[in-house]
Amino acid sequence: MEFIGNLSSTTIWIALILFFATLVRSVFGFGGGLIAMPLLTLVIGVQTASPIAAALNTFNAFLILLFNWRKVDLSSAWRLVVASILGIPLGILLLTKAYESVVTGILAVVIIIFSVFNLIKPQFKAKISERSAFVFGFFAGILGAAYNANGPLAVIYGTLRKWPADSFRATLQAYFFPVGLIILFGQGASGLITPEVIQYAWVLLPMFFLGQFVGSKINHSIPLAAFEKGVHLFLIATAVVMLVKIF
Repeated sequence: MEFIGNLSSTTIWIALILFFATLVRSVFGFGGGLIAMPLLTLVIGVQTASPIAAALNTFNAFLILLFNWRKVDLSSAWRLVVASILGIPLGILLLTKAYESVVTGILAVVIIIFSVFNLIKPQFKAKISERSAFVFGFFAGILGAAYNANGPLAVIYGTLRKWPADSFRATLQAYFFPVGLIILFGQGASGLITPEVIQYAWVLLPMFFLGQFVGSKINHSIPLAAFEKGVHLFLIATAVVMLVKIF
C-alpha cells in the first residue's frame, strides 16, 4: 500500500510538471524541455525523465507546426536539423554512460546560462552566417538527446540570425519536431524507453492538451514579457536547487 501511495504521488507531480511545461511551450514556442527536465529530475531519475520530456517536446512541436507551417524559414531549419542528427548519438551516449549527477549538473548550468541570456537580452548588431547553423545544431543535438535542452542553442541561433518575429516560433518547431522524433527513436534503441517510462507516459496526453488550452488563454490575456521573466526566474531557482541537491 505504501508503494502504491508513493507511486500515486509521483504520478501527480509528473502530471503537474507536464502541464506547466506544455503551457510554457504553448505560449513561447520553446522552453517545454527546459521546464520539464529539471523538475522531473527532482521527482524521477534523469534517464526516466528524458524520454518523457522528449515525447512532450515532440507532441508540442507537431501541434504548433501544424497550424504555423506556412511561416517556416526552411533554409534555416534544415541546416539545424542535419547538424543535430550528427550530435544526437553523442548526447544519447552521454545520457546512458555518464553519472546522473554529471548529467544533472550540466543541465542546471545550461538552464542558468540560457535564462540569464533571456533576462538581460543582449543586443547584437552583427548578423551571424547561415552556415553557423551547423555548429549550433550539432551541439544542440547533443544537449537535446541528453537533456532535452536543444532549445537554448536553437533560440540563440535564431536571435543572432535575426529571424523575423512572425516566423521565429514556426521555424523553431520545424527544427524541434523532426529532431524530437529522431531523439525518441535513439532513446528507444538505447533501451531508455522502459516500462517505467511507459507507466508514467499515460499522463502526458491529457496534460498536453490542457496545457495547450491554458497557454492559448495566457497568450491573449496577460503581458507576455512579465510571464517570460517569471518563467526564467523560476528556471534559475530550479537549477540552483538541482545543483544543491547534487552537492
